[in-house]
Amino acid sequence: MQFDWSKFAWIGSTTPADSLLYMWAAAPYKTIQDVRAAATPPKCGSTGTGNTGYFLPKLLEETIGSKFTIVPGYQGGAEIELAVERGEVQCRAISIPVYFGREPFLTWQKKGLARILIQTGKKKDRRLSDVPTLYELMDQYKTGAPLRRLADVMLSAGSFGLWPAMTSPKTPDDHVKTHASQLPALASFLIDQPCLQRSRALPRRFETEPPCVDEENLPHRE
Repeated sequence: MQFDWSKFAWIGSTTPADSLLYMWAAAPYKTIQDVRAAATPPKCGSTGTGNTGYFLPKLLEETIGSKFTIVPGYQGGAEIELAVERGEVQCRAISIPVYFGREPFLTWQKKGLARILIQTGKKKDRRLSDVPTLYELMDQYKTGAPLRRLADVMLSAGSFGLWPAMTSPKTPDDHVKTHASQLPALASFLIDQPCLQRSRALPRRFETEPPCVDEENLPHRE
């Protein structure tokens, strides 16, 4: 059965899924400007060529001139993190919810073992207020319109977030708004204290921040 996804009504997601690029703190690259100026590019681990770990460093090279050497072929994220700790690679691009939601990143944050060089959202994540966005850097380095459009396309998935919700075509706007208004309640359930206590006992934690839906910008009209 075939579907025309453009006709479905977007409700929202419990969690935005913008990305970041972290650098091992012991590496000599303290800022994205250091990467741009480096004679030897840092090595970033990746599982393959079809994920954030691969395309984000490539996008940074195209848009702001920051060069990276991508080392693909790792079997999974855990293997990349071990490679970072061993010094085989120094960096990785990953989604923000994952970085703030599981080990070893939680321990790395407490011990200052990694630093975040860049984030991809148009709006800064509240936990990364001192980290530049790619859009700020494109302004700084006067990136041209074609490459800005490329960045918009490549990063658009982040606005859909994790676990996006949609409803059927031709759903009335007031019904879509009613569904969307329930997302904060869902988020509140996920982050209430009993739920947090249970989730923190697991390897991963919930990351929830429901996006807003307003009268003038219903997402399914975009």
